[in-house]
Amino acid sequence: MLVVGAGQAGLSSAYHLRRTGLEPGRGFVVLDHAPRPGGAWQFRWPTLTYGVVHGMHSLPGMELADADPTRPSSEVIAEYFDAYERAFDLPVLRPVDVHAVREGDDGRLLVETPAGNWATRALVNATGTWERPFWPRYPGQQTFRGRQLHTARYRGPEEFAGLRVIVVGGGASGTQHLMEIAPYAAATTWVTRRPPVFREGPFDENRGREAVALVDERVRQGLPPLSVVSVTGLPSTDAIRRARAEGVLDRLPMFDRITPDGVEWSDGRRVDADVILWATGFRAAIDHLAPLRLREAGGGIRLDGTRVVADPRVHLVGYGPSASTIGANRAGRAAVRDIRRLLAGEPVAA
Repeated sequence: MLVVGAGQAGLSSAYHLRRTGLEPGRGFVVLDHAPRPGGAWQFRWPTLTYGVVHGMHSLPGMELADADPTRPSSEVIAEYFDAYERAFDLPVLRPVDVHAVREGDDGRLLVETPAGNWATRALVNATGTWERPFWPRYPGQQTFRGRQLHTARYRGPEEFAGLRVIVVGGGASGTQHLMEIAPYAAATTWVTRRPPVFREGPFDENRGREAVALVDERVRQGLPPLSVVSVTGLPSTDAIRRARAEGVLDRLPMFDRITPDGVEWSDGRRVDADVILWATGFRAAIDHLAPLRLREAGGGIRLDGTRVVADPRVHLVGYGPSASTIGANRAGRAAVRDIRRLLAGEPVAA
């Protein structure tokens, strides 16, 4: 057994593999490309403190308790993941980049890495999205004389002091960036493709299930997954309401072109800028699975639960409906249960 990725989804899967009696290093191996524990959290910007992280759920078997809400989430969660790996004796081989997964011998999958190759009867792919930031393309983009960066390279608001900043994207990252940058920048402009939806009231279990079900339906059809956040809307916190009242979150529709000095709309409106910050999300980091030809005509990978319909040896955990932290925990348990049936020669659902 091989687990690729040691973030929330990968560690949850490794925990459940251990509980079934498999021994780390012999029964299963965990590979991770990052230099240290922490998954993608270790790369988050320092001003994203633990207190403003939405919906971080503890890993199975060990609570994340009494964390200082003022500390960077990158530090809090990296330390927690490190302690978790040690507490449950889950050795992770890192840094190891998986270059390709292809058909091997005797019905096994061949996993190719610079550190050597592994042959495995089943694979849990838990590689997340952080390594694949999504950059939209617009006319004139290459002519812009200012700076362009993606959320993946954002490090805090101070570097935007005195600058005119356009933030593109209607998700949680975009709103967080705007609220941080506004006190420092000379001016901020918020641009999104669709009008943002602000959610009032608590996000309870029923609403969570409904959101996950919508994402799940897409992956069952073989369509690229939407993020869970894209169907839940943005929570109307006190900070959000204050930013809206102050005009920081005054949204404009998507521009039509980028100019050397800023952006323009087809109606003649223009905004000059020194920086364009693309808070436009991420895509699943699954290019290494391309040799298995798992994608459907719709562009996504069809799943039944976490199991890839086209190849039951492969499970995607932390993909689509299991992309949330609590979803990754549940998906890790379900994937291991399904894989144990497969390895035991029991039939899996068609």
